[in-house]
Amino acid sequence: MTAAVPAWSLAENASLRHLNTFHVPAHAKRLLHVNDAAALPEALATIGDADLLVLGSGSNVLLAADPDDVVLVFDNREITALEHRADHTIVRVGAGVIWHELVMWSLTEGLSGLENLALIPGTVGAAPIQNIGAYGVQVGEFIQTVEAWDRQDNVWVRLDQDACRFAYRDSVFKHELDRYLITAVEFRLPLLHALRLEYAGIGEELQAMGIEQPVAADVANAVIAIRRRKLPDPDVLGNAGSFFKNPILPIEQVDVLLQHYPALPVFPADDERHRKVSAAWMIEAAGFKGQRDGDAGVSPNHALVLVNHGNATGADLLAFARRVSAAVLEKFGVPIEPEPRLIGARW
Repeated sequence: MTAAVPAWSLAENASLRHLNTFHVPAHAKRLLHVNDAAALPEALATIGDADLLVLGSGSNVLLAADPDDVVLVFDNREITALEHRADHTIVRVGAGVIWHELVMWSLTEGLSGLENLALIPGTVGAAPIQNIGAYGVQVGEFIQTVEAWDRQDNVWVRLDQDACRFAYRDSVFKHELDRYLITAVEFRLPLLHALRLEYAGIGEELQAMGIEQPVAADVANAVIAIRRRKLPDPDVLGNAGSFFKNPILPIEQVDVLLQHYPALPVFPADDERHRKVSAAWMIEAAGFKGQRDGDAGVSPNHALVLVNHGNATGADLLAFARRVSAAVLEKFGVPIEPEPRLIGARW
């Protein structure tokens, strides 16, 4: 007979190498695994007022030092269709579900909306924090409700889309990291959806695949093919995907940059007064694509991706990232900032 899985468990002096996609050596003084989200308050009572660092698969963090906090990992991995309507379905997903598995599940269920976000590493619980996005889509567009334990008021809360305050790679959760512990996310996924094909070569990829009238699954396959060509597999080469955010600048500053660098890629921003510019293009123009210092470096396939070639520490990777940022600032006068959360250091 298989032993019952405990609602939660606590371990001491636990390695975090398998819990961060950079694969840097780091340890947690205490590591709390929660399998049943309903038991979270009970589990938290055992650690008192200790600070918490929540890790999914560690795909959006850089452990620059061992965390002083208790590290919390959610292992609840249920996906449930709550409500079927004529044009959409409400889906409730546990925080521990692997993001890409949710995307592929949604496609097999005939749902759309998440196809451009295929193959993004990480867990569902982490997705709202960063408002993950790719190829012209942000996850906040499809989130209806986020369920969380509010550590400030010691109550369960349900935050609707407006309360989440989603913006480019941003949310209320990012600004109150110590307050909300996300345990589940409810998505409103359409049955039919206007496909986003205009961004970053998706149309060209579909054409190369011989697909003239794509459906959502075709878009996901195109995104997967592009990402696999451009981005290293974290299981093979440690990385956290795009390390630097694309800067959002006033349109007047962008016009000046284009006078000097007419090839600089420029994209729409959330308002007409600003534009998003390509950090990858500037990093490559500054000479850092494919460069390395010891085992810390930039991917030769994509200039936004910081990589660990084997034995780099988090501090090594952070130091190299700062060199890249300083070079871009000197050449273009544009500051670039990291997308992952830094643990044990400030930018």
